[in-house]
Order: sequence, then C-alpha cells, then structure tokens
Amino acid sequence: MKILVINGPNINFLGIRERSIYGKEDYNYLLNLIAEKGRQTGNDIQVFQSNHEGAIIDRIQESYFDGTEGIVINPGAYTHYSYAIHDALASIVVPKVEIHISDITKREAFRKISVTAPACDEQIYGKGLNGYLMAIDSVITMHLKKQMQENEKNS
Repeated sequence: MKILVINGPNINFLGIRERSIYGKEDYNYLLNLIAEKGRQTGNDIQVFQSNHEGAIIDRIQESYFDGTEGIVINPGAYTHYSYAIHDALASIVVPKVEIHISDITKREAFRKISVTAPACDEQIYGKGLNGYLMAIDSVITMHLKKQMQENEKNS
C-alpha cells in the first residue's frame, strides 16, 4: 500500500519549537519513526513537508495521479482556516486521517477548530508522535476494509 504523510507549517521545527508542547524529538526522529513503520508493515510510506499552503495542495492533488492509497496529514496551523486544503482533501477518495501532536482541544480557542478534519475520515490528536503511527494503522485498516467490501461486491 502506498501511503502519503503530509506535514504542514513548522512541523520541520520539531524539537526546536515549543518543546513543552511538541516534545524534544526532532523532525528527523519523526521521519525515522515513519520509515520504520513502513518497514514493519511492508508499506510504501512517503513523507512530504511544506510551510506553503499551495505546495501542500499541489501534493494532495498529485496523490490522485500517483497511486496513493491513503493519506495522513498534519496541516499545522492551516488546520484552522485552510478551506483550500479541505477542498483538496475532499477531492481525493482514499482513507485520510488528520493528525495533531498536541491535544488541540486543550489549546488556544482558535486551535480547537479544524476546517480540514471534515474532509478526513478520522482525526487523532494529543498522542504525541505516536499519533502518526496510530494514523498510519488507521489508514491501513480503512484501506483493507474497503478492499474487502469491494471483493464481496464483485463476488
């Protein structure tokens, strides 16, 4: 299975930015965690990070054509106001999970709102970097269920 993990603004600054909220582990640690998950599960997991909304939208749209079968996305601050990312996600019909390292429900008022989550199948937050692994597992499970349903329909 081909899975795309998208990280939005400032995720590349893990371990540098607001360590009391996001932890001490850096972005390379997260990349290694995701790569190891890919090896363990036998899935092709690609990671994309950008601080630019348009680049994130372009990568989501590219996933329509490149065989991506599941998306995990941490839109960063775009979570709270990017209807453009919402619309891009809504146009791709694969399992999608929105992930947040911190518990956005216990943060500032503006962080409690996610305009991108309704375009995803699930939202995971407050689980630290382990949330990425949970999101990958969830995407895999949704994909397998979808395959089983299609097989039952075709038999």
